[in-house]
Amino acid sequence: MHAPHVVVVMGVSGTGKSTIGRSLAALLGVPYAEADDFHPPRNIAKMSAGTPLDDADRAPWLDAIGAWAQGRAGQGGVVSCSALKRAYRDRLRAAAPGIAFLHLTGDRDLIAERLSSRKGHFMPGALLDSQFADLEPLQDDERGVAVDVTPQPAVITQRAIEEIARLDEVPPTA
Repeated sequence: MHAPHVVVVMGVSGTGKSTIGRSLAALLGVPYAEADDFHPPRNIAKMSAGTPLDDADRAPWLDAIGAWAQGRAGQGGVVSCSALKRAYRDRLRAAAPGIAFLHLTGDRDLIAERLSSRKGHFMPGALLDSQFADLEPLQDDERGVAVDVTPQPAVITQRAIEEIARLDEVPPTA
């Protein structure tokens, strides 16, 4: 499968955005970018302290991700990014028209369990409820697909490949 657009792997913390993003990029033969690497140090410090980011905190982060996606236009790429709100996805689309979103969805308890076993990440599980509160699922006019995270990563990635392939049959909306 060819991916001329950039795929943004989105969802709340603990859904496996990084794991699925890396796997998806490898299968598509395109570069992968970790959204956490685009955060300025002050954002990481804030989240590490258990304080949710606000929209002002997220603006430069989203702009940096959008610039990366714009630079990959026509070549393809995969980037993980929570992209919880429609306004955030609109900002990314404004920077890189034609991007597609892969929304990793799942049961809150399953995701909380996965977060509790995750080591070495700055995002504490205590912020999960704030992320679910902020989450605005993809709308019909957004170019993207939703895939459940209950199965093993290989199954999730295969389903994502199949669903994203269907998007290639539908032209992106501006």
